[in-house]
Amino acid sequence: MIVLAVMLFPLYWMVNASLLPSTDLIKPTPVWLPIHGTLDGYRNALSSQGRHLLTSVYVALGTVGVTLAVAVPAAFGLAQLGAPLRRSLLFGLLVAQMIPGIVMANAFYVAANELYLLDTPLALILADSTLCVPFAVLILHAFMRGIPAQIREAAQLDGASALRTLWSVILPVSRNAVITAGLFSFLFAWADFLFAVTLTTRDEAAPITVGIYRFIGAHISDWNSVMATGVIASLPVAALLVVAQRYVAAGITSGSVKD
Repeated sequence: MIVLAVMLFPLYWMVNASLLPSTDLIKPTPVWLPIHGTLDGYRNALSSQGRHLLTSVYVALGTVGVTLAVAVPAAFGLAQLGAPLRRSLLFGLLVAQMIPGIVMANAFYVAANELYLLDTPLALILADSTLCVPFAVLILHAFMRGIPAQIREAAQLDGASALRTLWSVILPVSRNAVITAGLFSFLFAWADFLFAVTLTTRDEAAPITVGIYRFIGAHISDWNSVMATGVIASLPVAALLVVAQRYVAAGITSGSVKD
């Protein structure tokens, strides 16, 4: 209960501040309830941040798609098919997680500039995927190693190819692992600021993280609009976590083998 209260307290103040008029926010004594609340902050936030929200949705969903398209077959090959040099490949994925983001951001800027991808969602999708793919492969590999080999062997005895086995047998069993990897990829892409501020030079091409950053600079005295923007940006992530939490917590091999 204490942990839950600590987590909800900042959220309460953010929602409360988003509904209070600016005059109440600068009072020497705190206003605990928005009795004389206003929705002006939300109207201002939606009018100025709507484009940034849509950009973040495109980038986050695109990152999830690219990440899973690469990570699922890679994890299947490493965990179930005995890919050569799999230990070295896994070690390389761990090392890739240790590279500082600022180093990668500089390289991505040069590459995006040469390929004319600056200020495009594709540049952000590719940049975010480079960090999400190794993490997703490690998660999926750990789950797929626990899948009994009898499941894959039974499919092979029935004449299924490796691709058909992955699609029709392994993926349904690994549903919870795939959702977990996709969820973390979405959260990373949604919350990314470093790559976003590096690869976007025009305000209209920026995602919500950069949009909030620049919005604060332009509306430093309009804190109810700033807090309203924060609430709006948090709602998709909160809804996604509520929907996906039972899949993340579920066991990966429960019910996969029948007696």
